[in-house]
Amino acid sequence: MESESTLNREYGAFDKIRDNSPKFVISLDKKDTSRNGITHINVIDFLMNKVDLMLL
Repeated sequence: MESESTLNREYGAFDKIRDNSPKFVISLDKKDTSRNGITHINVIDFLMNKVDLMLL
């Protein structure tokens, strides 16, 4: 997610959700772009079970 417009598009989808459920953005990017309580996860790590969603 190189551009600010891409980040806004991906994370903006969660702006109106005000519950306490965990929110995740999964992408090919290695750089952690987590923000505003939304966790970024690399898709390769996710598929290889390197990330435990229950611990986040």
